[in-house]
Amino acid sequence: VQLVESGGGSVRPGGSLRLSCAASGFAFDDDYAISWFRQAPGKEREGVACVRTGDGTKWYADGARSYANEAEGRFAISSGNTENTVYLQMNDLKFEDTALYYCAADRLGRLCSRWFQTYAMDHWGKGTLVTVSA
Repeated sequence: VQLVESGGGSVRPGGSLRLSCAASGFAFDDDYAISWFRQAPGKEREGVACVRTGDGTKWYADGARSYANEAEGRFAISSGNTENTVYLQMNDLKFEDTALYYCAADRLGRLCSRWFQTYAMDHWGKGTLVTVSA
């Protein structure tokens, strides 16, 4: 399994970015949990969003809070099953969103749940840097 992130960059507060995670070595029909995590300088890694490729289940995290309705947050995860790519659309970016964003995948699709950010995923990409600055 290989995961390659792209789409990071520098953006001003209020701006948007779309991150991509190109996955290879497995098929999305295999019901994987694919997640986005991030790690800011000096802080612990935290979960951002996950999608279960088998049934499209999605969960989001904002600190300790987890939620399934993407309308409650600023980010949206989606999967392009035909191209084995997962996207993270990030809107209304804030200074505190500055971090290295990682894509992670696990063969157990059910790990994409409200607790997804507490699980140790099988595979990780190298990350893409997002910097929000004025």
